[in-house]
Amino acid sequence: MNPLEKVTAGMTADKLVAVTPEMTVGHVIPGMPAVYGTPMMILHMEMAAGSAVQPFLPAGHVSVGMMVNIRHLAATPVGRTVRAIARVIAVEAKSVLFEIEAWDGDRKIGDGTHRRGVVDVAEFERRFDVTRPTAEMA
Repeated sequence: MNPLEKVTAGMTADKLVAVTPEMTVGHVIPGMPAVYGTPMMILHMEMAAGSAVQPFLPAGHVSVGMMVNIRHLAATPVGRTVRAIARVIAVEAKSVLFEIEAWDGDRKIGDGTHRRGVVDVAEFERRFDVTRPTAEMA
């Protein structure tokens, strides 16, 4: 079974976020401006891309980021709402390529491409000896 058999070009999803102080460059690097950080923009773009395909993957499978090629075009201050948009542009044997954008209102603040691979979570965790934290009573 091909886990990408139900994924097709043109599928889209978006992620809306209100920029908080914790999402700014200045929060992470003292002395830098309190504007939406590039790593946060990339995270939100990746989340949109994952949302575009997740409902079409078999149970037990998820998509994971493999590549980002992003331009951060404009600063966004705290309090503004960012909309990250992802659109599937190609489905290959084991990965999906997305065109991604981020918008602050009617102003594009970022764009680029993003590739996600699809993995069977249980197999992936076994392969990389991933252990899940256990809940402990204090």
